[in-house]
Amino acid sequence: MTRHNNREEILSAAIQLFSASGYAGVSMRDIARACHLNVGSLYHHFNDKQHLHLAAVQQAFSDRSIILLDILESSEPPQQRLTRLIDVFCRLLSEDQTFSRLIQRELLDADEVRLKLLAEQVFGRFSNALNNLCQQLNPELDPALLATSIMGMILYPFQSAPLRKNLFGFHIEHEQPEIISQHLQQLLCQGLNQPMSIRGIA
Repeated sequence: MTRHNNREEILSAAIQLFSASGYAGVSMRDIARACHLNVGSLYHHFNDKQHLHLAAVQQAFSDRSIILLDILESSEPPQQRLTRLIDVFCRLLSEDQTFSRLIQRELLDADEVRLKLLAEQVFGRFSNALNNLCQQLNPELDPALLATSIMGMILYPFQSAPLRKNLFGFHIEHEQPEIISQHLQQLLCQGLNQPMSIRGIA
């Protein structure tokens, strides 16, 4: 097996392990065992677990980021970019929720150093592009808060799927990415065009 293939195999195994058990719950030995390598071999590719973890998250997000950035940075009208973003992101999340679980683990761990590295090295360009879109969608709203709201609304239906199945009003079609996407598009596009009716609440 070539060095390149070793690296790809290591990252694939690391993504699965980190998403299932979190950063603290996975050791370099665990990853080596999953790849049928000795621990020393990992250090030919990665300096330490933190570098391996960062590379794993980058790898998990890389394919998605290419698709999503293509939408966000296109010349289409803002609302059309928003609807496409929602539709594609819902489809990506439904196909493989490993990345979503990986991010959930990081948020629960709340390690400032790792989160800062992820913000700068993994999500920086995506975040800037989404904020720019939000500024164009409605200049009266805080773009960073709007971006956070949009991402939360997209991610939560997939992250909460095991719980939602047991909640009042759940229907099996609520698991379909197309249904979730249509709902979010309608909710966001209509809501963004509505004037604020309550202002200056203390």
